[in-house]
Amino acid sequence: MQSSSFLPEEHNNLPDHPGVYRYFNEANELIYVGKAKSLKKRVSSYFNKNTGVNLKTRRMVKEIRRIEITLVDSEFDALLLENNLIKKSQPKYNILLRDDKTYPYLLIPKENFPRIFPTRKMIPKRGTYFGPFASVKAMNNVLELIRELFTIRTCKLDLSPYKIAEGKYKVCLEYHIGNCQGPCVGKQSEKNYLEDLEHAKHVLKGNLGIAKSYFKQQMQSFAENLEFEKAHRMKEKLELLEKYQAKSLIANPNITNLDICSIVSEEKYAFVNYMRVKNGALIVSKNVELKKKLDEDNEEVLLTALIRLQDQFQSDAAEVLVNIEISNPIEGLNLVTPKIGDKKKLLELSVKNALFFKKEKALLQGLNQDKKDRVIRQLQQDLNLPEIPDHIECFDNSNIQGTSPVASMVCFLNGKPAVKEYRHFHIKTVEGPNDFASMKEIVTRRYKRLLEEEKPLPKLIVIDGGKGQLSSAVEALKELGIYGKMPIIGIAKRLEEIYFPGDSYPIHIDKKSESLRLLQRIRDEAHRFAITFHRKVRSKNAFGTELTEIAGIGENTANKLLSHFKSVKKISKATEDEIAKVIGRSKAKSLMEWKEKNKGA
Repeated sequence: MQSSSFLPEEHNNLPDHPGVYRYFNEANELIYVGKAKSLKKRVSSYFNKNTGVNLKTRRMVKEIRRIEITLVDSEFDALLLENNLIKKSQPKYNILLRDDKTYPYLLIPKENFPRIFPTRKMIPKRGTYFGPFASVKAMNNVLELIRELFTIRTCKLDLSPYKIAEGKYKVCLEYHIGNCQGPCVGKQSEKNYLEDLEHAKHVLKGNLGIAKSYFKQQMQSFAENLEFEKAHRMKEKLELLEKYQAKSLIANPNITNLDICSIVSEEKYAFVNYMRVKNGALIVSKNVELKKKLDEDNEEVLLTALIRLQDQFQSDAAEVLVNIEISNPIEGLNLVTPKIGDKKKLLELSVKNALFFKKEKALLQGLNQDKKDRVIRQLQQDLNLPEIPDHIECFDNSNIQGTSPVASMVCFLNGKPAVKEYRHFHIKTVEGPNDFASMKEIVTRRYKRLLEEEKPLPKLIVIDGGKGQLSSAVEALKELGIYGKMPIIGIAKRLEEIYFPGDSYPIHIDKKSESLRLLQRIRDEAHRFAITFHRKVRSKNAFGTELTEIAGIGENTANKLLSHFKSVKKISKATEDEIAKVIGRSKAKSLMEWKEKNKGA
């Protein structure tokens, strides 16, 4: 494999060869990873104005500043490499598989007389892992079967040969009830123990036929030697294995190694069911939800999910059943849509699971939405508002003795924070600590701008403060000519009193009410946002003041430093050469001398 880098305008110079392409933005962040049978054709399609790419894709293309490619031998190799890169970097424009679980495995560690035990951490050097299992219950069922069939130890003793020879241990209850043969005291050789472990591995791999043949052979051997009690024990284990296989069997036993992957899709999300069948037994069934980022089609989403899930569950299936026709088959990936027989029944079962998962998610989303709607409907009722307050804006001031006065506005849509709509303000027209005048200024600036931009006004305005701040905000709305077009309230911190303009007495909402909790949350968020901004401004001002006291450094130079290094901490750690690139060698030398002088201060 080889990698090369190109500028966006050089996309026509890309090779007509299978590979993976990576898009980077101005900050050199990886924003998208894609695969292609022909890198030249695929990448060029993003930049060709005649292809009619969708709005989301056009937005991504505007961000691209560099293209990096890696050539591979086949489209299937490209698919695998794409999966690894997405899993590692999680670029913002790639399909998001909404599943962050840590799955359980069974581990056989590298030790004397190895145990079999569950774990969620996969560290390959520790030993051999089996799984992952789709659920703890499925894992425990297999582990319980193995412990009933084979005498694998469960203790954590260090069974080094010299420790066994020195007689450091005694047999435990597991030995007395027949679940262990006592390797800790030399009653079982490691060779005999490892033979049992080897058969347990076959069960873990789903190869139950090998274990069944072993028990059948043992049973016949004991019977021929007239050891009927031992033969009966082998018969019981054989029956136990057959009973387990019968419970797991969901298809023709001749279906040996097969994956099934089905997709049910909607505009923004896709729901995928993945199954693994081995020796006619269903050993994995997993549902995942995927969030689309660039209006991807079902084929692309299905392939993305399939490769990730096969990688996750370590599948080596030669054939995969899918419920949609694949228009561009990938060499090395055998995708089949069966029309009749047992395979068709398996595919129908998978689709049924995907549909149920989609319905379950929709129900859960509906319940969550109902809760949000209930809270804002309750708020409408408690405040006697004309409309449901699905758009709320809240204002707060922050200053200490009038220094660095700032303010904030937070926005909640449908009862949830809309962080992109948050705004902070430097107070421009007010001198000294005057919260009332500051409130009037920011409310005026906010809604004057909304009116100029013809954007919708909120359904409720919340002012963090009592009558004084509320009156100032009302005054601002009156001057803009929009007072009365939207409700406005003030919320006082001490007793959570709510004031309406012109009312002499506040109203109180039940302290346990969800609507009051929502108002408190909005008010607290506005306060947090204002305080955070104020600290940042105060820190910059304080440092800027110190910088301007240095010979040769004025306000513009201080601002240049802060703009480039972003924080005081980074300036303090910067080298003289790094600072010189921003403000010149002479000023950098003065700053370094000042830093050295004040190091111990």
